Amino acid sequence: MKYFNKILFPTLVILLSLMTSCVNDLDVVPLDKTLITSANVYDSPEAYKEGLAKLYASFAVSGQRGPSGLPDISGIDEGFSNYLRQYWNVQELPTDEAVMAWNDATIKDFHWMTWTPNDVFIGAMYSRIFYTVAISNEYIRATAGSQDPDIQRYNAEARFIRALAYYHALDLFGNVTFVTEKDLPGAFFPQQISRADLFKYIETELLDIQDKLGAPGFEYGRADQGADWTLLATLYLNAGVYTGQDRYADCITYCNKVISSGAYSLAPKYANNFVADNNKSPEMIFSIGSDGDHTRSYGGMTYLIHAAIGGSMPSADFGVGGGWGGIRTTKALVNKFSDPSGSTDQRAMFWTDGQSLEINDIATFTDGYGITKFKNVNADGSPAVHPHPDFVCTDFPVFRLADVYLMYAESFLRGGGGDAATALGYVNALRERAYGDASGDINQSQLTLDFILNERARELYWEGHRRTDLIRFGEFTSDAYLWPWKGKVKDGKAVESYRTLYPIPAAELGANPNLKQNPGY
Repeated sequence: MKYFNKILFPTLVILLSLMTSCVNDLDVVPLDKTLITSANVYDSPEAYKEGLAKLYASFAVSGQRGPSGLPDISGIDEGFSNYLRQYWNVQELPTDEAVMAWNDATIKDFHWMTWTPNDVFIGAMYSRIFYTVAISNEYIRATAGSQDPDIQRYNAEARFIRALAYYHALDLFGNVTFVTEKDLPGAFFPQQISRADLFKYIETELLDIQDKLGAPGFEYGRADQGADWTLLATLYLNAGVYTGQDRYADCITYCNKVISSGAYSLAPKYANNFVADNNKSPEMIFSIGSDGDHTRSYGGMTYLIHAAIGGSMPSADFGVGGGWGGIRTTKALVNKFSDPSGSTDQRAMFWTDGQSLEINDIATFTDGYGITKFKNVNADGSPAVHPHPDFVCTDFPVFRLADVYLMYAESFLRGGGGDAATALGYVNALRERAYGDASGDINQSQLTLDFILNERARELYWEGHRRTDLIRFGEFTSDAYLWPWKGKVKDGKAVESYRTLYPIPAAELGANPNLKQNPGY
């Protein structure tokens, strides 16, 4: 945990600037001199930094008075609609890595892959993305043209945050609403952008800001060149899905930039990336910050830690006061850790006591192994810096070096160039950390695309990558790979191919005549 600034900046300031109309076309200054707007709120360098902190916080919290009571978006629950909570759900619950026991609204439809355009959780995800886009646009307008070097960097960071939100829109929804800082506040129907054009926009933004951001690792928790290059590598790795044109050579180029920067190295222990002081991990490239005092929310990491605790799992071992008995995993993930040699992969962080490997009833928490990956205690077992029975200090790893190593290896195997020995070395570096020695090493002939997909599951499970990975490998909707309860069948079945995209929420279609629904819905 290390949040670079306490979140003190009122979203109301930004929302007022988004919603207030002028009395007269030329009279753009409010008549009420006490009214705070973007024109007068940034009266000091500190104010600019507080405004930037709110942009980062939009991923972690959902209102102004944590954990609830003053929401950023009215009409949806602050807890379940939290950005990180919903992003994790839409990326993990429809896969082999996670199932949910709860009966909240349509939550089970994710794993069953039966969602519809009226799904409240999909609507919440879409709303969160475009809330972050909206406040980023306003901040970018407010900081444009500044000659202050710090504010220029803040502006670039805001553009990165917007690019990350738009990347999520690109990956999840494809063809979406599109607004930038050039679209001034007012009543209008935003246009819909195609997936290919949105890809180009994100790419152009990330390339333009890379030299305007701080050097790799300049301050934990803030977007820097390393984060920019990692997002570019991710974009290029999936370019074939988004545009129909592979960009694996470009993926390798930006993986090399991250690695050669020297700012990042693998944490000595895998588990150190998922504890309350994971801000100390040299592997973290970009994270979503959490703090038991300053970012209280029933979403984010609070959700991910509490909802994973149930059955006989002792909540005190995880640094919290109780479990919510919700999420666990399927045997498809567990079986990926089976090693004929008998060696132990330390990444296999499963709770088996009282849990059944088989899932006969998706609503029963003890059906399916528990996951013990994320904890609200420090790496040495001591309490978090701000211990609390409900709220946590563990940051969410959006990008870490291990992912970059695996992107390089995959892009090499897909013909993007690079070096065979380097690709193998990166994979074996992860496996040597996992096994504690070279007993888990593979040779060049074992380094295949099928191996990479499974290794990404072993290394990155529950970190929000799995849906995207399965789509890229053609295994998300097809019968090429089945897992328990895929398609609402115990042993799994293929589902409609159009489910590689989520639907544009029905409420958005009703509100904006410029939007068209994704095919199949």
